[in-house]
Formats: sequence, structure tokens, C-alpha cells
Amino acid sequence: MKCPSCGFTDDRVLDSRPCRDDEAVRRRRECLKCGTRFTTYEYIERTPMMVLKRDGRTEPFDREKLLDGILLAVRKRPVTRDRIDKLIDRVEATLAEGCRTEVSSEELGDLVLAELAGLDPVAYVRFASVYRKFESAEQFASELENLRKGGSCVHPARADRDH
Repeated sequence: MKCPSCGFTDDRVLDSRPCRDDEAVRRRRECLKCGTRFTTYEYIERTPMMVLKRDGRTEPFDREKLLDGILLAVRKRPVTRDRIDKLIDRVEATLAEGCRTEVSSEELGDLVLAELAGLDPVAYVRFASVYRKFESAEQFASELENLRKGGSCVHPARADRDH
């Protein structure tokens, strides 16, 4: 590991401990040339998850983009940033199961909606209105009624096909 102060490549590890829910190892190091102490993190490099968009394009999964969408949905709602981060962590963990490398934007949206339904009903409807492209008050009313009844988060376009 290259020293951030002098660039020397020999160091010794002073301390190692697991971090990030045992997904990484934090190492405290000391440069053998100048004595500078610094911290490094070691983690498993995962293949980036690709999102298959509705128009057929693919793009890398972007946690920040997902965060931005959720922040818009929870705007002026009593939802803490910590709860949002945990929600996204759960979505990412679900996506990581089975070592998949691709997910449809539809499945990603459904995962977020399922999480938002338990977090904040207003945020759920806000996110659903953008994700499902609501164009009428009836669509909002239908989604609210479904949420009120504790119904599943079935995409309207798939409802006939799935049932």
C-alpha cells in the first residue's frame, strides 16, 4: 500500500477489524519510511449491477440516483436520513442475493415501493405516481385504496397477467 505522505510502498499493519456489517476490513497502517499512520479498507469487489430500463437501455445501478428519487418522495415527511439509508441498504441486499448482475427498472421500483409502503404511505404514493407514471386522479385513488387495504404492490399493467 502506497503511503499517502511519502509514497513509500512498505508499511506494517497495526490493527485490523471488521466494519460495514462485516462486509469490509478496516486496517490501520504505519509507513516504514516516514512513520505516517493511515487507514485502508478492504472489501469484496462486486460486479456492478446493471439496470435494464423500460426502453431497452441498460445503465449501472446508481445508489445516489435511487436516493434522489426517494428523497423527493419523502420531502417534508417525518422520515430520517438514517431510515432512508437503511431502506436503500435493504434494497441493495435484496438485489445482491443470488449474485445477479442485472435487474429491471420495474423490479427495482417494486422493491422500493414495498419498502416505502412500510415506511411512509405518503412517500409511497408520491414515488408510485412517478414510477408508474400516473396520469389521472383515479390512478392516485386506486393506489391509495390498495395501500389502505394492505394490498400488494402490483403494477397496474401487470395486474391482468399476474392474476
